[in-house]
Amino acid sequence: MTARPESGEEVLRAINVSKIYRMGDVDVHAVRGVTVSLHAGELMVLVGASGSGKSTLLNIIGGLDTATSGRVMYRDQDLTHATDRVLTNFRRDHVGFVFQFYNLIPSLTARENVALVTEIAQNPMTPEAALDVVALGDRMDHFPAQLSGGEQQRVAIARAIAKRPEILLCDEPTGALDFKTGVRVLEVLERINHELGTTTAVITHNAPISAMATRVVTMTDGRLQSDVRNTNIRKAIEIEW
Repeated sequence: MTARPESGEEVLRAINVSKIYRMGDVDVHAVRGVTVSLHAGELMVLVGASGSGKSTLLNIIGGLDTATSGRVMYRDQDLTHATDRVLTNFRRDHVGFVFQFYNLIPSLTARENVALVTEIAQNPMTPEAALDVVALGDRMDHFPAQLSGGEQQRVAIARAIAKRPEILLCDEPTGALDFKTGVRVLEVLERINHELGTTTAVITHNAPISAMATRVVTMTDGRLQSDVRNTNIRKAIEIEW
């Protein structure tokens, strides 16, 4: 495994971002004035309890949701008031997403699930190459029902990276997995960050996972509590919870 690239220029930045949902007569403040950046080549872990605003923030910086106030920048492009078409192109061309649940199509094989992305990407890997990255080259013709939970998540990761995204955003990628399987998935994310240099953000409520990060951001009650560089990075295989 090659060395993890040094964190480089700022790729994504949320500036004083807030998100308020209206629930009947009540305003729910999901994110409260958060400013945070994601830098090229880093593996950032965003940690916090359930309901702390992690997923909402990730969705905003990834162009899946819009902020109530504040700004979102992708390099020198202001996404704050971007049209749906601009946000769709941003997600298609620059961002890969991995979620807690795999969202695979049951009637398609692993290879075919990945091919759904490669058919619309500008400069994709082949499905076979993407599945090789996540160590599923020998399972590519299996259907989701024939794969374990961890293998299905790795197919979802292959699908996310097949379009060669600059940024990989992962929302609780081990949340539905047992410890041993979860570590295997974290090893795949670690490998993608090391070998492909993909800028990676992982959100989790599981604090020990932050040990593998180059930078650890902590959220509490919708607010940024801390943003620190990790000076004692551990390999995913060394993490226990």
